[in-house]
Amino acid sequence: MNKKVRTNIIPAQHEFAKIPEKHELHLKAICVFSAIGFFLNRDTYWKDKIVLPGASNNTLTAEGVLVDSTPYFNWHYTPRSISFNQALDKYIDVFETIVKEQTEGKQVILPLSGGLDSRTQALALKRCNAKVKSYSYDFKGGFKESKIAEQIANACDFEFQKYQIQKGYLWNCIDTLSELNHCFSDFTAPRQMAVYDQFDTMGDVFSLGHWGDVLFDSMNISNCSETEELQIIKTKLIKRGGMEIASRLWDVWGLQGTFDAYFTSRLSELLNNIKIDNSNAKLRAFKSMYWAPRWTSVNLSVFQSKHPIRLPYYDNRMCEFICEIPEDYLKNRKLQIAYIRSKSPKLANITWQDQRPFHLNNYQYNKYPYNVPYRGLNKLKRMFNGLTGKPYIQRNWELQFCGAENMSELESRLRNTSFNSWIPEQVITTYINAFKNGQQLENAHALNMLLVLSQFDKHTNE
Repeated sequence: MNKKVRTNIIPAQHEFAKIPEKHELHLKAICVFSAIGFFLNRDTYWKDKIVLPGASNNTLTAEGVLVDSTPYFNWHYTPRSISFNQALDKYIDVFETIVKEQTEGKQVILPLSGGLDSRTQALALKRCNAKVKSYSYDFKGGFKESKIAEQIANACDFEFQKYQIQKGYLWNCIDTLSELNHCFSDFTAPRQMAVYDQFDTMGDVFSLGHWGDVLFDSMNISNCSETEELQIIKTKLIKRGGMEIASRLWDVWGLQGTFDAYFTSRLSELLNNIKIDNSNAKLRAFKSMYWAPRWTSVNLSVFQSKHPIRLPYYDNRMCEFICEIPEDYLKNRKLQIAYIRSKSPKLANITWQDQRPFHLNNYQYNKYPYNVPYRGLNKLKRMFNGLTGKPYIQRNWELQFCGAENMSELESRLRNTSFNSWIPEQVITTYINAFKNGQQLENAHALNMLLVLSQFDKHTNE
């Protein structure tokens, strides 16, 4: 008997299907994965296995073979003729309705950051009288994001716990993580694995703020040609060093043509299928169709393995709402900021991490000359820490890859007979040596992706 599968507009997890192709590695798709950090569209590691697209009704056989896939929603830009205050009232109504429905009667677990998305959730949960346990973490030797998060929790009268991301934690949990995310993303991005065991006793359900920053902002570009849109999204997608590692693997595997030509063609086709005239709305739709489900959603599995997850910004009603809001109301986080300022002056006066040391009432002063004193002092602190052997940590891979012990762990996973029969040891050596010789920023992404591929190889051959 056939099976029906309906996917959300932005799926929170992958739904797989089989298609009539050879069961062999999809090397071109793996090259794209290596360049951008996630698989594009329906691609997986295998030619005969795909991911069902978002916003679709699908029919599968009992064996999981795809029979039919039909979209029930298309991203669009149909702005309503409403004032900003009307849009704000509608946003508050939709957002708070979703949050209340998702969390009512539950002990809510709320990850807090110094940004806006979790702050809007904190406000909505507070206004819904939810029972909340919140937490935050920051990097050892990095910016103390948890200080801002704790202020937000205190303003809402939430329980709060802070953690610190420790050096080298990845090697004790990499096998668990690769089983959870199926090697569909890198392993240093989901820093929640550092506190994975702490989730057990926190509460009943996670309330997660993923994707609010994309839906409620704009790329602030003028309407442009299809060629210009293609170049913008291509630039956004390619990681530092991504084009190089993808092209290197393309050549090693003897694929026809060039990686750049293939990748450009794939992106062009996907963009052309989005029938939206406004460039900002079109690129937001592209990211919501391909970036959110294939990258952001991948590591939601870490949370979901412990407790059910709820994502108000993933809700279909929120996606439909966004399509009807004038672009000018979305850019620069206007609606979210207005929500917080109007409903909680206390939250609005807490530092906005992206605009530090400013908050939601004065962030417009984060420019010369008003921000010179803070930037100057911050630079001096970093210089002093560097001189005293305490470098400023901004990225998780710095804690997981840097140092002799970390490098030993990394090399032990990249240098093995099985993996090196697929990706030559010479390629591995090139990136490891470059990283050791000080070119860390340029080669961290490549090592990240090679580590993922090595774990995939390990699981495939077990």
